[in-house]
Amino acid sequence: MSYPKRTAALASAAALAGSAVLLAAPAAHADVVDVNYRCQTPIGVKSAVSPIDIKGVRSGGSYKITMSWRKGVSSSPVELGKGAMSPSATIRLGGAGSGTLAVSGPANDAAIPADTPIKISDLSGTYTPEKSGKVTFTAGTLTIKALGTTTTCTPTNGPGPSLTLDVTAAGGSSSSSSTSGSSSSSTSGGTSSAGQLPQTGPEDSAVALGTLGGTVLLAGAAGTLWLTRRGQTARR
Repeated sequence: MSYPKRTAALASAAALAGSAVLLAAPAAHADVVDVNYRCQTPIGVKSAVSPIDIKGVRSGGSYKITMSWRKGVSSSPVELGKGAMSPSATIRLGGAGSGTLAVSGPANDAAIPADTPIKISDLSGTYTPEKSGKVTFTAGTLTIKALGTTTTCTPTNGPGPSLTLDVTAAGGSSSSSSTSGSSSSSTSGGTSSAGQLPQTGPEDSAVALGTLGGTVLLAGAAGTLWLTRRGQTARR
């Protein structure tokens, strides 16, 4: 192989290596999942379907998890005044996580008319991983307290995870995975919007990965210069 061709090949290999390092960065996978709720209310059983969005944002050694409802669930036979309804829920953990995560949120900031689907505010909680790995977050039980009564809504369709997140436990390192998604993370966080990936992981992780990719490219460039100069010396 001639020196010019070898130089081009090395430069291409260095560029591809840098790209591979960046593509290997851990990512979150989020989906808006339809959840069929069976709600046990003070006046009987009601059913409702709501798309659920879960996001996660890293905060220090923990993750802020936010759960959002795209549609209202259940209803009340009487008007619920401002601040009369208090929601909370559980999120089932899977993969590297286990058990449930409790999330809660503010009371309704406006009156809810009678016989109108109750729109749940965003509910949040803090997840602190015990070990590093890929954790799934799936909608669990929703609890609505209002006017001294309690309504419990349970998923009946076995919904899939709304969020899959690569987490890092304190003192550990996250497992690398390449995933794709239509939306999160978190989350994460805060507000829900379709087509938005959750923010995950610290910013310095992305910086470190970008630096590593740049180092690979610089190493390839250095090799190219060395080979070029060596070829010129040989021809002299």
